[in-house]
Order: sequence, then C-alpha cells, then structure tokens
Amino acid sequence: MNMVAAATVVSLSIARAGTQPSQKGPAECFTGSVRIDPLFQPKESAHASGAYVTFEPGARTAWHTHPLGQTLIVTAGVGRVQIEGGPMEEIRPGDVVSIPPGQRHWHGASPTTAMTHLAVQEALNGKVVEWMEKVTDEQYAGAATRSR
Repeated sequence: MNMVAAATVVSLSIARAGTQPSQKGPAECFTGSVRIDPLFQPKESAHASGAYVTFEPGARTAWHTHPLGQTLIVTAGVGRVQIEGGPMEEIRPGDVVSIPPGQRHWHGASPTTAMTHLAVQEALNGKVVEWMEKVTDEQYAGAATRSR
C-alpha cells in the first residue's frame, strides 16, 4: 500500500511589476535626482525589504546606517560607495556590495554616469535605516578607486 502524506498547500504571492508606484527620493535623505522603485516590504515572517534605486549623475544618499546591514547589487551604470573612514569605491553592474550592520556609509552615481542598484535590507524592530547629514560636495569629489 502506498501512503502519501498530506501536504499543506501554500499560496504563492506575486507582486506584479508596475503595481507599486515609483517614488522620488526625499530631499532630506538624498542629493540630486533619485527614483525609488519599491519591490517588496518586510512581512511578519521575513523582515527584508528591497527596491531598485536609480541615481542620476551626481546624485547620492545622505550618510546613513542600517541596523542589520544592507546589500547593494549594481544593475546599471557607474556608482560610488563609501564607508566612513574608508576609501570611496567605484561600483559597476554585477558588483555586490555588503555593508555591515551599523556602519555609517553613503552610495550614489558617479559625477558623469547614472547608476541603478537593487538595495536589500532587513528591519530590526520595524526600522531599516537611520538617516544622518548629507554628504558634502567635498566628500563626494575626487577619484573613486576600483578594488580588485
């Protein structure tokens, strides 16, 4: 006799492209023109959220931290990222940037080329980011390095 265990059927959830409106990056958190395309928000069982973020040339985030860190996956263009006290790094499509929990950092486009990345971060007690002061033009200026 062949016994088959009863399986619990779980429904699939699909957030269809174009069902969540694009948002303009708020001026208090970004310098320049930034578009945020939300993909998914934290849920009770999974605390991660994700969005595509597109920075026009010269646009960038303010300094900020994430309580559980952040992963950036560059999908288009040329960008920059910096952890406080470290070198400004150039990032390109296919690069995956892992920012440790609580590390003060910023990221954005290069001065001449737009950049889009997928940003994924987890919420801790309902919070995913702590925004700080803006990155100055002097902090943003200069050559970014490309580590191998």
